[in-house]
Amino acid sequence: MYTTNNISPYLLKWYDQNKRDLPWRKYNNLYHVYLSEVMLQQTKVKTAIPYYKRWLKKYPTIESVALSNLDDLLKLWEGLGYYSRCVNFYKACIILYSQYNSQLPNNMTDFLKLPGVGNYISAAVYSIVDKIPAPAVDANVTRVLSRILAIRNLTPYNRRRIFNVLEKFIDKERPGDVNQALMDLGSSICTPINTECIICPVSQFCKAKNTLLPFGYPIKINKSIKNIKHFIAAIIWYNKEFLIMKRPVNSMLGGLWELPNTQINLKISDDIQLFNYIKNSLNFTIRIQNKICTIKHSYSHFDIRVSLYHCRINDINIKNMKDVCWIRPKDINNYAFSKSNHKLFKILNTNGWTI
Repeated sequence: MYTTNNISPYLLKWYDQNKRDLPWRKYNNLYHVYLSEVMLQQTKVKTAIPYYKRWLKKYPTIESVALSNLDDLLKLWEGLGYYSRCVNFYKACIILYSQYNSQLPNNMTDFLKLPGVGNYISAAVYSIVDKIPAPAVDANVTRVLSRILAIRNLTPYNRRRIFNVLEKFIDKERPGDVNQALMDLGSSICTPINTECIICPVSQFCKAKNTLLPFGYPIKINKSIKNIKHFIAAIIWYNKEFLIMKRPVNSMLGGLWELPNTQINLKISDDIQLFNYIKNSLNFTIRIQNKICTIKHSYSHFDIRVSLYHCRINDINIKNMKDVCWIRPKDINNYAFSKSNHKLFKILNTNGWTI
């Protein structure tokens, strides 16, 4: 009778013959593996690869990241989303460079203290780079092992059970390869909506295979309907320049630049809310000219609607303000903006920037 205790040899044999050709797998060192794992959080592999290559071309080492500045890093990250990953990676590289000589800390506990590093990233990095037998359990691994163990509900107890099983059978000499084999298996053969049990290297261990619906493990949780948030934004002109603001680093989309905007109450007119927001936040007044457009954009947990207005500034003497900048349309590529702002810029490029 097969047990999961002897599953590793089958995984490793399959992995040696079928592993994905991914750029970060050519260099099993701290920087390349760590960067790839950060970029792959909430992001598909095919999306992350070009960003990974561009990043390495400009920042080939931990030191180069640590000695850079956040604005430049965010510009290179622009479009990849989840910008707190970039902010935390920058902070972590500074610590690794200044305190650990750009090396992997000897103690995994110290690595876990770095900004943005959780159990999964630490296990992935240490198992691949330092061959520590640490189970790296992501969504793919959870799905594969749920099917092998015929786990229907991903309760905290069952999640711990999955971790314990992987910890028990993970190969002590090639722990990183076992973790990556499970990830590859979950992305190619044992996918969320399909199972190719006939070519699965560990099908003989799989309890879900013997059911009529192996892809029904684990039970999928229905996603809740996302809320819609409504915003107004202003392109505020002074001569031939318009105003942009930098978001607080610790906020959503932290460190990115954006057009002034605020969430609104649909029961109150846009004009009143936009005028008051600019007056209270920027300490000057505006003349609202005309509405340009309304765009839609989706985030993981909510959707937004943004209405953009052309505006003129009333105050002639504008004081310098922190994290505020006046630019021309041709300067947009020098700053990192969110995708929603780029949607607005695209419409302005099509319809014309002038009022």
